[in-house]
Amino acid sequence: QVQLVESGGGLVQFGGSLRLSCAASGFTLDYYGIGWFRQAPGKEREGVSCISFRDGTTYYANSVKGRFTISRDNAKNTVYLLMNSLKPEDTAVYYCATAANKDPCTMPFSVIRDFGSWGQGTQVTVSS
Repeated sequence: QVQLVESGGGLVQFGGSLRLSCAASGFTLDYYGIGWFRQAPGKEREGVSCISFRDGTTYYANSVKGRFTISRDNAKNTVYLLMNSLKPEDTAVYYCATAANKDPCTMPFSVIRDFGSWGQGTQVTVSS
């Protein structure tokens, strides 16, 4: 059973930067990628970014394009999300997730929500 642990969240001022980490254990070749999601208070959980393990393709929500960068360190079994130029609307709990035999970058969110493996989340707060 794969386990994911997020870290790196915190409080940052408008325009600041944070780097989130998603450390994975129990991965096999049956896992095709890792996605980053976030949930703000009173709002639905939404996709932020994703990286495919098969071809390295990366994906970004329109709201974070040009500001966030997703990357992977294979040796450390860790996926990172570098967040630059942070805005108050980026404030949320950030989660990473994956699923066996399913590509989190292309599957509907409901599939990942119901059948995926999720970390505990890390809080990101951006002050104005």
